Amino acid sequence: MATEAAGVLVGVSAMTVHRWFAQAGGMPPMDLRQPTARFLTLVEREEIAILHAQKVTAAEIGRRLGRHRATIGRELARNCQRARPHGYRASSAQAQTEARARRPKQAKLAANQALRDYVQDKLTCRQRWSPEQIARRLRVDFPDDESMRVSHETIYQSLYVQGRGALRRELTACLRTGRAIRKPRARSDARRGRQIPPELMISARPAEVADRAVPGHWEGDLILGKNNASAVGTLVERSTRFVMLLHLPERHGAEAVRDAMTTTITTLPAALRRSLTWDQGTELARHGEITVATGLDIYFCDPASPWQRASNENTNGLLRQYLPKGTDLGVHDATELTEIADALNGRPRKTLEWKTPAEAMAELLANPPVATTT
Repeated sequence: MATEAAGVLVGVSAMTVHRWFAQAGGMPPMDLRQPTARFLTLVEREEIAILHAQKVTAAEIGRRLGRHRATIGRELARNCQRARPHGYRASSAQAQTEARARRPKQAKLAANQALRDYVQDKLTCRQRWSPEQIARRLRVDFPDDESMRVSHETIYQSLYVQGRGALRRELTACLRTGRAIRKPRARSDARRGRQIPPELMISARPAEVADRAVPGHWEGDLILGKNNASAVGTLVERSTRFVMLLHLPERHGAEAVRDAMTTTITTLPAALRRSLTWDQGTELARHGEITVATGLDIYFCDPASPWQRASNENTNGLLRQYLPKGTDLGVHDATELTEIADALNGRPRKTLEWKTPAEAMAELLANPPVATTT
């Protein structure tokens, strides 16, 4: 519901509702005593106890209850009692769950100085890792230290909910959204992009590009500054998510993009210059000259189809942490853009099993693929 409507329903002013919303960090409170689809109920625990006693597998129990097998496995691991004949009793499991859910309770990040320091260092505006990247990378950096574990949701709650006292609230400014409170997802933008006649449509792109198994296929676009007066070109390698930025200090027309693209792409080995997928924009009107100079085959997306450059769209969103909308992007020189690209390439990515794009690209360069011709 809208905050004003919720205030009318409970009999308080809109200002009070906004204050409560901000104090809660935009996160609705949870009451684990109330049955929800998210948490197991006592009835479900009784069914688990019966089936577990019959030596039914966790996967089968999950199927019968409509729950994921991992949920059943965690429930049994947490609440089994070794001293009992079958190890698990519904009433005991319910009591243990309610005891763990009682609040107030000291936050995990507040109790572990080393963990808190690690999380805060990665959240800083210098590194700008997301909470999920931090949570996953902890397992890589501390594989044998179970105390160095925290979920991304715990990090978000420590940032957003006032009174937790574990993480500095100002670190919310370093998140990708930069918001101090959570907000619902915005509706997808239905704006249509400009359509220009492309030389080569994405439908003609080789099949090897789609599965990301072969490196050297890139996606690109421009991110624009204040009043569209400045721009930075972005290139993302599809298999490693490695980022390169095009310095466009004065103009971002077709000739400027051609020159910047040629200079940047030719720094790569030939085997990593297979194709480029770009949006339909006049800045790539000189695409034929780029292909001749670099050997890079260029393809154009369908109109109003940014999802066809999904890796590039995601990366452009990440880059807005460093190159905010509504600012003059022309103030960033080539050295600064290189530092920004290095920072982004040093952040672990979920799709790379929490390796960084720099690590993935280093592996490619150490064992370069053999360039082929068709």
